[in-house]
Amino acid sequence: MRILGIDPGLQTTGFGVIDADGAALSYVASGTIRTTQLPRGDLPARVRVLFEGVHEVVQRYQPECAALEIVFVNINPQATLLLGQARGACLSALVTRDLSVAEYTALQMKKAVAGHGKAAKAQVQEMVKRLLKLPGLPGPDAADALGLAITHASAARTLQSLQGLSGRSRASGMFRAGRTG
Repeated sequence: MRILGIDPGLQTTGFGVIDADGAALSYVASGTIRTTQLPRGDLPARVRVLFEGVHEVVQRYQPECAALEIVFVNINPQATLLLGQARGACLSALVTRDLSVAEYTALQMKKAVAGHGKAAKAQVQEMVKRLLKLPGLPGPDAADALGLAITHASAARTLQSLQGLSGRSRASGMFRAGRTG
């Protein structure tokens, strides 16, 4: 299964693509989509760059599904609203390409990748490097995106295991519907 992870940001959006075959993970690609070359006040242009950038990544790498970070509520409400618009552009680009999208919080991703939800960016980068056997550290935004893809690969394996036990156990309706915890 090819998974695209997206770490949305209005200035820098990270993306990471992995292939998952059971527990085996392999790196495909990662990088960033940047809007820093545009004027800070030109929100429509920045949203368009993000939308088109995610479209291009999907077209180039042909993922089967995507994982997107859920926006947290920030101390600064204006920053939260702007981040939400960046996330919306990314989500729109994914669903217009008919991809199923799973959503994870930063805490869920850090817990899945580094073992605890309070992991620092450097810890996430190091664990992504190790899990994907990369020769060097990915950038922080790309590492978070790869971490989201890894998180989804792990969650998908868990769900398949639960479905394999169909006679003995069932996933709850809430788990099947999407967001958990």
